[in-house]
Amino acid sequence: MKFHEFGDRKCPHILLVHGGGNSWWNYLRQARMLSENYHVILPTLDGHGEEYQKDYISTENSAQQIMDYIKNNCDGELYAVGGVSLGGQIVMELLSLDSEIAQKAIIDGSLCIPQAKLARVSTIIVKLFGKLMFSKLASKVQLSLMKKMYPIMAYPAELENYYMVDMPRLPMKTLITMYRTYMGGYKLKRSIIDSKAQVLYIYGEKEMRCVKESAKLFRKMHPNCTLYEAKGYSHGYLSAYLPLEWMDLVKPFLENNV
Repeated sequence: MKFHEFGDRKCPHILLVHGGGNSWWNYLRQARMLSENYHVILPTLDGHGEEYQKDYISTENSAQQIMDYIKNNCDGELYAVGGVSLGGQIVMELLSLDSEIAQKAIIDGSLCIPQAKLARVSTIIVKLFGKLMFSKLASKVQLSLMKKMYPIMAYPAELENYYMVDMPRLPMKTLITMYRTYMGGYKLKRSIIDSKAQVLYIYGEKEMRCVKESAKLFRKMHPNCTLYEAKGYSHGYLSAYLPLEWMDLVKPFLENNV
């Protein structure tokens, strides 16, 4: 696992974990804006991005690696931790491992209720069509369609370049393991009730029902949690495609010390 850093190390630490299939640049734009007041850390998960040659193992394994980094580089605690999709599930695991790991947490569109059938279907699709879906041609088409159909969510040139490098080299093994563990295997730990973090849990209005149910379960087990439904949006849109809207929502949450 590799860690990218932005801002002054003496400032409060914020760590943001990208979604499955993407890489550290998922939160690059937010990191640059936040780095004026915070030390921002963006990990690249094993099996993703420049770490594509390393085996992705599980949510728990990823959380433990990040925990080790925090202990060795951040005096064992963060001001805030956040993540989208798989990254948000890793955040849940971090909060479960250490009740005082962070004062604030931002989770976006993450599962904590196992979806065995969805995991099986997703795994079959990847085995049959994965190499085609993540080829260079498919990646170019995806970026082109985004510009034409959803220009407000289109990546700037810098992120397009990262996307074109990282997506075609994404191992199918990573995706298969991720679907089995993220979708099919992960359960919210009971120790989450001990977490002292104030949590903002974001989900899109057009998310799958299982994501919304996961949000409700999380709030039930962690009462210091505010749910936010992003109207008109689908999975992970604020974190991955709309950094200014993400900042408008998250910045007040970070600055509110209540």
